Amino acid sequence: MFKRWNKYINNLGTKKKTTIKDIANVLGLTPSAVSKALNNHPRISEKTKSSVQQVAKNLNYQPNYLASALRRGKSNLVGVIIPRANSNFFSAVLESVENILHEKGYNIIISQSYESFEKECRNIDALLFTQVDGVIASLANETKDFSAYEKIKAKGIPLVLFDRGENDLGVDYIGIDDYESSHMVVDHLVSQHCKRIAHIGGYSHTRIFKNRIRGYRDALQKHKLPLDENLIYECNLTKKNGRSVMEEILLLENRPDAVYVAGDYAALGALEVLKEKGIKVPEEIAIVGFGNEPFTSLVTPSITTIEQHSTEIGRLTAEAFLRRIDEGDKPPSLNKIILEAELVVRGSSKKK
Repeated sequence: MFKRWNKYINNLGTKKKTTIKDIANVLGLTPSAVSKALNNHPRISEKTKSSVQQVAKNLNYQPNYLASALRRGKSNLVGVIIPRANSNFFSAVLESVENILHEKGYNIIISQSYESFEKECRNIDALLFTQVDGVIASLANETKDFSAYEKIKAKGIPLVLFDRGENDLGVDYIGIDDYESSHMVVDHLVSQHCKRIAHIGGYSHTRIFKNRIRGYRDALQKHKLPLDENLIYECNLTKKNGRSVMEEILLLENRPDAVYVAGDYAALGALEVLKEKGIKVPEEIAIVGFGNEPFTSLVTPSITTIEQHSTEIGRLTAEAFLRRIDEGDKPPSLNKIILEAELVVRGSSKKK
């Protein structure tokens, strides 16, 4: 055995990856016996299992999970696609999803689309190649074509969408009531005597932003306020976008007295521009964001925003996935869970 051991130790520098066959050759066992030992098979003695584990450790053996998944038809991996990880909302959803799925023996593979449709499609292909047991996703801003998600469904793999999803896909969805959220924002701004309210939103081809714009329009009508199409802007809702749109708004001859921004990062960018220009917030222009990012309570003035209940969305999303796994081949009964949002009123909109 020691001669075989020395031979393989000497060859470690030339081999790219240790295999079960390498462990078998060191111990004089069959690859099948090694595989059973690594998987704690009851017919393999404890002495052999211990020897196999020690050699595997010394040779830095890493299991081939893809090959194992192909053999078993189950990988215990779940792919999660998010637009970006630097958002407190998405990171909180991820933490909640991972905690629940980990308790059930699943590991998650996280990928970011960075709001890119092309990147999103590549992520889906990579996850399918990895033989994931399911996909949890929030759509990229650029996504108009859902064929990549249809590919997931065609393979019979559970798909659950959260925050950003499309009814046409016919899958489980968990999110907040975006339409009513806009009503809450406009109602609040009207209560603060704002009469000309602009809206910086996401792209209207995305369902959640379409609903936020629709809610904004209907709320203005409810309060008998004029709707000026020139006060509706669509963008990726980054901080940079918020700055550039606010600079455009300030060039208007008839400025708004409030701006409802459908994302906190863009709201922060807009607030920075107003402060740099010496415009009083909220006295001259009030600001409301969306998402309740941690920084919204730390800046001056603190930013009024919508709380999306990210931890609860993560929990419900994970539970929806587990239900899909338990149902197997049973006909799916779709679940659409819409949570009520909460308006967190702070200094950026609360006039003295």
